[in-house]
Amino acid sequence: MKYTDLSTKTEAELIEVLKEKKLELFTLKAKQRTMQLTNTSELRAAKKDIARIQTAITAARSK
Repeated sequence: MKYTDLSTKTEAELIEVLKEKKLELFTLKAKQRTMQLTNTSELRAAKKDIARIQTAITAARSK
């Protein structure tokens, strides 16, 4: 997910995407704890996506 994709969305859409990504991160962490996660780089990617979304929300609020 790129920041340019996020900058065109409204604040409500960004909040919805943020909820989805946080749920995805939760499930990835649960899979890691139960040794079911094979690709651990997905955790890092999910965290970075969450940070990008939060940055876009902050930028949308300041406009």
